Amino acid sequence: MILTQVPATSLGAPSLVAKAFFFLFLATTLGITWWAARRTRTTEQFYAAGRSITARQNGIALAGDYMSAASFLGIAGLVSLSGFDGLIYSTGWLVGWPVVLCLIAEPLRNLGKYTFADAVTVRLQEKPVRIAAAVAVVGAGMLAYVLFGGMLAASWVQIVKAVLLRSGAAAVALLVLVRFEMSPARLFAEAAARFGDPVLSPGKLVARPLDAISLGLALMFGTAGLPHILMRFYTVPDAKAARVSVFYATGIIGAFYLMTFILGFGAMVLVGPDTIRAVDAGGNMAAPLLAELLGGTAFLGFIGAVAFATILAVVAGLTLSGAAALSHDLWVNVVKSGHADAREQLRVARLATLVLGVVAVLLGILFKGQNVAFMVGLAFAIAASGNFPALILSMFWRGATTAGIVTTMLVGTGATLLLIYLSPTVQVDILRHESAWFPLKNPALVSMPLGFLSGIVVSLLRPEPAAARAFAALERRATLGQAAE
Repeated sequence: MILTQVPATSLGAPSLVAKAFFFLFLATTLGITWWAARRTRTTEQFYAAGRSITARQNGIALAGDYMSAASFLGIAGLVSLSGFDGLIYSTGWLVGWPVVLCLIAEPLRNLGKYTFADAVTVRLQEKPVRIAAAVAVVGAGMLAYVLFGGMLAASWVQIVKAVLLRSGAAAVALLVLVRFEMSPARLFAEAAARFGDPVLSPGKLVARPLDAISLGLALMFGTAGLPHILMRFYTVPDAKAARVSVFYATGIIGAFYLMTFILGFGAMVLVGPDTIRAVDAGGNMAAPLLAELLGGTAFLGFIGAVAFATILAVVAGLTLSGAAALSHDLWVNVVKSGHADAREQLRVARLATLVLGVVAVLLGILFKGQNVAFMVGLAFAIAASGNFPALILSMFWRGATTAGIVTTMLVGTGATLLLIYLSPTVQVDILRHESAWFPLKNPALVSMPLGFLSGIVVSLLRPEPAAARAFAALERRATLGQAAE
């Protein structure tokens, strides 16, 4: 018969098995870092792995970058507490990839070198745009991988992490389905029998249509504006490899998100929402609790190590993109006007990594207790409102100007941050006020149009003939696949 919720858990208690898995993963990834560090001597190797990553490898690494703790822990937690509505996150994140494939992957690879600002500034004035791009960076730090190994280490850590995460999620999902005669329909029926039909219907997590639309916009278009995802297209040798890598990533990510739905409903039925909330109010520990129930402490140790690998690897990618923006965009191209040797660039990039690490720790402490998938959805709103409009306008609109693109990034990012602060997420959930100034939990419905509109208006008010004349050359380079270097 189906087990009821567990009355107690060893989650958080010392475990030799968990420590063994932890040190095994740490040793493996540090070994990769040591190997990569010996091959990282130039800025191209540090930022773009020397363009040596194949399409398949980059696809797996893209999946590893994308399948974060928000996917493994957050979505499973949301489904376990809210039911069907948790699927909005996995669906929203997945449907963002056609946007990347059709609009971003090929022209970005052809136009840029290391960061998304390289592509944006092809026909615009570099310094103002790079300053705005660096100011808009939101990153976090896994220091050792990036400090010493750069993109080559980050890529292979992502590949290892993707394999581990898929394996761990598949193992837990399989054990859940075994309890229900390998039938997801039986699992969903049991959830409805215990917690009512609403767990199989939308409206429990995102009740208002405007909230659903706003969240969907952030998840769908934010993917095409994430700096650490965009950087991956520079690691492959050409535009064709960039496109193919998106196909690999989409297949891997799609299969994984199907498994997280099984994990969420499995945790709801087998562990129970009350037990999950007692351990973590945001539901982030639903998957580890389910693993402990199904496989005991040893299996919990393995899943805990997989979750740790997930966090470490994704944060490494975020750190690299942040360090690249601060060092390559801000220091090298703004402060030094392009006159900085390779040694100086590497030194600044590693210093930027340390700074981002400190910022990440402080932000993590501030937002402790929030569901990680929900928090990442806010980060996607920033990317969808600042970076995505800047990319689209600069690459596809002849009338875009330097002032317009700078305005787009600053207004889109600033509006998102302000509206997040005024939203129920901060005002009610964190500051414990009775109400919030801004009603939507995710601000993309307002901040994304603001990003586009501000850039268009400023570009029209302050035309830039040189940028308009250079648009034809940009189109040829983006379409015909001229070398980005």
